[in-house]
Amino acid sequence: MTAVPTPARQTQQSAAPGPATTAPTDGPPPDTAPGPAPGPAPTGRLRALGPNWYAAVMGTAIVAGAGAALPVELPHAPLVAVWLLAAALLAVLLVARAGHWLRHGDQARAHLLDPAVAPFYGCLSMGMLAVGSGALALDLPGGVAIDAVLWTAGTLVGLVATVAVPYLMVARHAIEPGTAGPVWLLPVVAPMVSAALGPPLAAHLPAGQAASTMVLGCFALFGMSLLTTLLILPAVFSRLVHHGPLPPALAPTLFLVLGPLGQSTTALGNLADAAPHTFASAAVIYGVPVIGFALLWLALSVALVVRAVRHGMGFSMTWWAFTFPVGTCVTGAASLERHTQLAAFGWLSAVLYVCLVVAWAVAGFRTARGVLSGELLAAPRRCSAAPPPTTARTR
Repeated sequence: MTAVPTPARQTQQSAAPGPATTAPTDGPPPDTAPGPAPGPAPTGRLRALGPNWYAAVMGTAIVAGAGAALPVELPHAPLVAVWLLAAALLAVLLVARAGHWLRHGDQARAHLLDPAVAPFYGCLSMGMLAVGSGALALDLPGGVAIDAVLWTAGTLVGLVATVAVPYLMVARHAIEPGTAGPVWLLPVVAPMVSAALGPPLAAHLPAGQAASTMVLGCFALFGMSLLTTLLILPAVFSRLVHHGPLPPALAPTLFLVLGPLGQSTTALGNLADAAPHTFASAAVIYGVPVIGFALLWLALSVALVVRAVRHGMGFSMTWWAFTFPVGTCVTGAASLERHTQLAAFGWLSAVLYVCLVVAWAVAGFRTARGVLSGELLAAPRRCSAAPPPTTARTR
């Protein structure tokens, strides 16, 4: 009897969702991921422009948004300038990515079938949400309208990604054991960003049914993202314990775990601002231990990144993972300062914000230099990230 051929599922053999797959494409893997493009890429290079580039929008917008959330007032003009840069990056990338789908539809579809790239579709949602919330937080002209449009669009895109990417992982991707990685969080954290950034917008809705529906809808988004995150985090830690540290180029992605931690704390804090009688106690009871765990994970991530530097980690586009997740911890700590009146949380948010600005400046400078030289828009190199078959690690 002749066997009937069946479609092969895209496989992933990397230690974390990274660049090594059984069917390499010329799209951007995570170890050459997110970075800002100051203008449209040439047609030949547009093929290598993946959804991971929206992480540069996220990382830039959070500098403005987190700066506005600090308990101390920062100069307004620099924050507005950073927001304008984020908005420009978003506009450029939306046009460039539309061109990518039109001119390189085969490659765009291949990205969806690549387990290393598909999770980055969550970045589009979070980029729109971060830019929209910045317009409202900075009280820009038309800020409410801008935030309403981008929050609505970002939430819809995020909900699609939250369902579609896990579906592809189950039905189309062949995920090998021991390959779980922090980038799996990207599509499922998008609803948490909506949950965190929706309550300030709800304050501009008519009191009553409209505002209450949006506030409780944000709480539902909070639960959707939180419970899914709790499914993924054990797999990520299990991968690290059983297969060792991530390859050096992917080590910065460990910071992505901070995203749902800081953003969920921010979400409950903003929900408490919108409905204090309902959420005020929960914001503190939940937020304090979660921020404590975030600091623990931050220390572990820093230690593993230092180890990766010792093992040859150079600059790569994964450095953008040092920005947005840290920014969510800034807003989370600032939220706890508002609800506890403890200066310690204010100092924590300020220290983390300094780290955020430094990381953003370094990643932005190195990325801009790479874009201008053409290196970052060239077809990326694929490198193996398979877990080493060792039973003991001494360094």
